[in-house]
Amino acid sequence: MTSGNILAVTAAAVAGIAATGLRAEAVTYPLEIENCGQVVTFDGPPQNAVALGQNSAEILYMLGLEDRMAATAFWPNDVLPELEAAHAQVELLSVEFPTLESILSTQPDFVSAMLVTLLGPDSRVAKREDFHALGIPTYLSPSACTTADTAGDAYGSRDALWSMDLLYREIEDLSRIFDVADRGDALIEDFKAREAALRARFAEDEDLTFLFWFSSPSPSDDAYLGGGNGPSGYIADLLGGSNAVRTEAEWPTLGWEGILAADPTVFVAAQVDRERWELDEAGNKVAFLESDPTVSQMEAVREGRIVVMSGAAMNPSIRTLYGAEEVAEQLEALDLP
Repeated sequence: MTSGNILAVTAAAVAGIAATGLRAEAVTYPLEIENCGQVVTFDGPPQNAVALGQNSAEILYMLGLEDRMAATAFWPNDVLPELEAAHAQVELLSVEFPTLESILSTQPDFVSAMLVTLLGPDSRVAKREDFHALGIPTYLSPSACTTADTAGDAYGSRDALWSMDLLYREIEDLSRIFDVADRGDALIEDFKAREAALRARFAEDEDLTFLFWFSSPSPSDDAYLGGGNGPSGYIADLLGGSNAVRTEAEWPTLGWEGILAADPTVFVAAQVDRERWELDEAGNKVAFLESDPTVSQMEAVREGRIVVMSGAAMNPSIRTLYGAEEVAEQLEALDLP
């Protein structure tokens, strides 16, 4: 299936979910949700939510909740095409980290976040307690709070492979919080079907390895890569291979000597739309790989085994499955595996 067809199918699914007349059992309020070690109480469905992070916002859009959202922030990539109309209705505070003041100015009655750096103990924005003290309930993605603390690393590490089960829990929780459980169930079933179909397309190949390059401040700096057990590792596993980067760190940095040693079968160059660094652009990554006197001699580069994927897919999110579908199409065009 082409990417255009995937988007068309998903757009139809989203429209069907939002318009369905079927109803799951109604939620009874006050509702208590156990989330990342905290019990959060909701007196009713939120009406003016703020979503911190692309994944948090896109889940709410897919659930048809844009009319109950005040604002969003932190977008490494552009919104999915089929969600552009929903996104246009919601204020964008910043594609980077927003300020606490800007969030509070929207008078939110609920704040959800996709990363601990947006809503964690050492957040650049605010702690959950800051909002709770103001009577504003919060929700942190289960994917963000299932990493182990690592000294000096805000993103932590994983000792087991991330899976879509954490995402399904997030969709289920959010759909219950907003009392649209029927839409959540339908969305989860759609993702599960796509996940199963993708896994069935690729046989396991122990020699197939992927290296996922998110970005770098410059060609001479260490590269930010997708960690071995994070979403990038999940994508590699889903497509029959494994992550060439074995570290348990969620977002390791590695110099080019280490990348040369990893010697992946396939380079995955992320397209990041935030315009922070020149190497956010996938095209600039590919140009460097193909022109650097040393890196260009890697087998994956010499053989043209470079594919492009949305950088948002490297975060634990709904976009991870989209990224896997992007890479799958390009692998098949390369006759890999």
